[in-house]
Amino acid sequence: MDKSLKIAIGTEAFPPTIDGISTVAKCYADVINEKYGEAVIVTPKNPNQEDYKYPYEIYRYDSLFTFGEGYPVGWPFKKQFALDIIAKNFDILHSHCPIATSYFYRRVNRIHRIPQILTYHTKYEYDIEGRVPIWAIRHRAYGFLLNNIKSADEVWVTSHGTVDSLRKIGYEGDYIVMPNGCDLPKFDTTDDMKAMIRRKHNIPQNVPVLLFVGRMMWYKNIRIILEACKLLKDNGKDFRMIMIGMGPEEMQIKRLCTKLGLNDKVIFTGQILDRTELQMYYGTADLQVFPSIFDTNGLVVREAAASATPTIVVRDSCASEGIVDCETGFLCLESPHSVAKTIENVVDNKDLLSRVGINARNNIYISWDESIANAYERYKIVIDKFKSVPHPKYEY
Repeated sequence: MDKSLKIAIGTEAFPPTIDGISTVAKCYADVINEKYGEAVIVTPKNPNQEDYKYPYEIYRYDSLFTFGEGYPVGWPFKKQFALDIIAKNFDILHSHCPIATSYFYRRVNRIHRIPQILTYHTKYEYDIEGRVPIWAIRHRAYGFLLNNIKSADEVWVTSHGTVDSLRKIGYEGDYIVMPNGCDLPKFDTTDDMKAMIRRKHNIPQNVPVLLFVGRMMWYKNIRIILEACKLLKDNGKDFRMIMIGMGPEEMQIKRLCTKLGLNDKVIFTGQILDRTELQMYYGTADLQVFPSIFDTNGLVVREAAASATPTIVVRDSCASEGIVDCETGFLCLESPHSVAKTIENVVDNKDLLSRVGINARNNIYISWDESIANAYERYKIVIDKFKSVPHPKYEY
């Protein structure tokens, strides 16, 4: 297959809504349109959308409402939406969410079969178990999710550990591991940049800077971070923990911070959309603290590595895949005491932090160019396999 491909990149959210999956979808579209073929974003309407900013097509279908930090709830049931997708003559449909997006693609395939890939990014059982208390409805939710996953011609996961989530939902089929890349370039933050960040937050030069980047949600194990900070403070350790991000549980998290007496140690910046500014924070930090076991890939670990900043992660978590303790990062247990002890053991050893940070940059960093080059070659294989067998036509 020599011709360039036309790809539908489906996502539940796209900027101005920012999260890991919307960033992934944007990076796929950016790189494919620049280097390979044509990618069109397929996503629900957003009242704050600014699609004129992008040099490629963004197809918006109806949404019912938005919730949280501007997340639209897609409504892909109108037949015309499916006909619109068919008329665009896509070579492949790539869904980045097994909910509205994958269901939309299922409806397209009832009219006209197009090969479909699903990248499974998130441990959806966390949301289902936490938000759906009635067993019968929870059972239906799992069934809906499973049917959407099984409708794909090929399933991709971003790490080996993600497969456990697929199995819990009931998926027993094959899968391909296709890691995400990092959109931040390898970059050495200058001393002037570091000094500027410290001045901005009134952090003395000799005080270690710890960092967390992510949504303000308890399932990111933020409670463990704050309780570890409490232990460090009680032990007389001076530091500053910078928390970057926003989320629906942000106020609860801030209340716990106050309750633990950490307002002089923990700095909440809110969401930072400017990627250059964000990279300055990564480069200023001595150490990133990311004890999440929820994340399936941990993009922030690679983002920190781009600035040669090492990360503490929980041993055997998805975020820890590829990390060797004290070589490309630091491993801990899923507990405040373990996180605090690990920080105490390494944060003042500048030579160790520098060596591990450089190793992380050299060994676990992967650019989006490299990641999508692999994905694009896999698209061709999936299309060839699809064309090698007959496919029945369905009535809508």
